[in-house]
Amino acid sequence: MKRIQYYHYGGPEVMKLEAFTLASPGPGEVAVNIRFAAINPIDWKLRLGQMKIVTGRSFPRAMGMDFSGTVMAVGSNVTRFKVGDAVFGLARFKESGALAEAVITKESLLASKPDDVSFEQAACLGTPGMTAWNGLRDKAGLSTGQRVFINGCSGAVGEACVQIARMVGATVTGSCSEETLERARQLGVDTVHDYRQTDLSTLPERFDVVYDTAATMSLPVGLNLLRKGGVLLDLNPSPGKFLRSFFDKRLKPVICTPRPDVLDTLAQAAQNGRFRLPVAEVVPLDDAIELIAAIEGGRKLRGKALVAMD
Repeated sequence: MKRIQYYHYGGPEVMKLEAFTLASPGPGEVAVNIRFAAINPIDWKLRLGQMKIVTGRSFPRAMGMDFSGTVMAVGSNVTRFKVGDAVFGLARFKESGALAEAVITKESLLASKPDDVSFEQAACLGTPGMTAWNGLRDKAGLSTGQRVFINGCSGAVGEACVQIARMVGATVTGSCSEETLERARQLGVDTVHDYRQTDLSTLPERFDVVYDTAATMSLPVGLNLLRKGGVLLDLNPSPGKFLRSFFDKRLKPVICTPRPDVLDTLAQAAQNGRFRLPVAEVVPLDDAIELIAAIEGGRKLRGKALVAMD
């Protein structure tokens, strides 16, 4: 088996594509033969050591969170999946490992891949879909008839937010680049602003939920856009923001927290054509390090970047 791994925290230069031995799945764990893995910003944030209070200092460490594939073995107490099942989901946060030919993950981090959803599409859904749901539904309780503003509505999490907000019957306003305005409108953003041309602090509208999926909005601007009782969702929480959120209930930091019931809901929505993220580029595992480094360095893609394992 091959995977991308590293021996100390650092920049793109620490990534290596190397052979590894896949462990046997333990209780409640599933071994998956990966077909496609999706690249996410969390991949290099973990590699940079931004979460080392959680990930620790045991090396080598693997990379990658989101994937699709086929179950190759199950541990004891696994009841939802069997060998041969097509699945998608997330790697364990602490261990990662989706940018590999195979991975061990928890049963609770997987969902069955619908027959009508391709392995490529399924690999895109996990982190963006869960992050959007955690914020809009779990933290903010977004419901029918409410108004939501999504900063960065054409990014992966932003597009997931637009689609989930539309599923629950909310009205969506958003901001994105001029190049992606039409894409945002096609997704169902009712009013969309070019972030380069619009000063968000001057918008007259007020919203029940503001979700800063681009992590570029200042707290004063975001809080000022809220209606009374509204919620500002922050995708890039710092220790200071966590501390502030204890005293200011309008501010709610969001950390991706996967749940099997939500993954199943996303799978059903994908099967029904109501939840889909575009694929911009697919490369083989041998070329993945170069693509990760390019995206980390600022290369823009209009959709998800995938790594194919076969």
